Amino acid sequence: VQLVESGGGLVQAGGSLRLSCAASGAISAINTMGWYRQAPGKQRELVAAVRSGGSTNYSDSVKGRFTVSRDNAKNTVYLQMNSLKPEDTADYYCNAYITLKYSYMSRDYWGQGTQVTVSS
Repeated sequence: VQLVESGGGLVQAGGSLRLSCAASGAISAINTMGWYRQAPGKQRELVAAVRSGGSTNYSDSVKGRFTVSRDNAKNTVYLQMNSLKPEDTADYYCNAYITLKYSYMSRDYWGQGTQVTVSS
């Protein structure tokens, strides 16, 4: 199983970016998909997550600015980031809780990370 992210980059404060993360491999089912971020010198924190049924949760720092969504047919999760602030600068990691085909074992998988830099 692989999670491949795209969409990071450099943007000015107030701008927007859209991150994508596609899961591939021997996947039977995906429960929660989401995004975490880690700024230099800080712990990794949850940004937003969406369950297979569509319910979502967000960190307080991004509520009203970020929107998480998923396309179950494509095993893909998105993060639309609007009104970006310099404090949103971090490496963003995709996460998915995946049940494998054949073995039906389940665990968390992580993407390789994509850098988001917001300049003031």
